Formats: sequence, structure tokens, C-alpha cells
Amino acid sequence: MSKVIRVRFRDGVLVPEEPLDMEENKELLVKIIDVEERKRILERYRGALGRLDPRLLEEAIEEAEHL
Repeated sequence: MSKVIRVRFRDGVLVPEEPLDMEENKELLVKIIDVEERKRILERYRGALGRLDPRLLEEAIEEAEHL
């Protein structure tokens, strides 16, 4: 299973913002994406692709993050 979730870093621990349906002690790989950096990148490329619906660009980036 692959899934992208939002987490917060609190007291040295990554805390999911939604419940995870997983078995205890399951080993996972985690990719860290800084949300603020992601927003800056979105803004930089928003006009480069011509008139593009902002939601469409957001969906494309989310899909690429799942790869």
C-alpha cells in the first residue's frame, strides 16, 4: 500500500493528522516534503505552463509525489 498523509513534527516525533489503518510495528518508508517549500515551487511554476487551473497543477504534483 502506498499513501500520502500529512503529519506534524511534535516533540521529536512525526504525528499523523489522520488515523492510520496499519498493523503494529509495520516498517514503512517515509518521504519528507516541506509544505512551505512545496507552495513556493507551485507559485514559481504556476505561470510557466500558461493559463492553468491551479487545482489541476496541484493534482498533478500530488500524483507525481505518489510515484
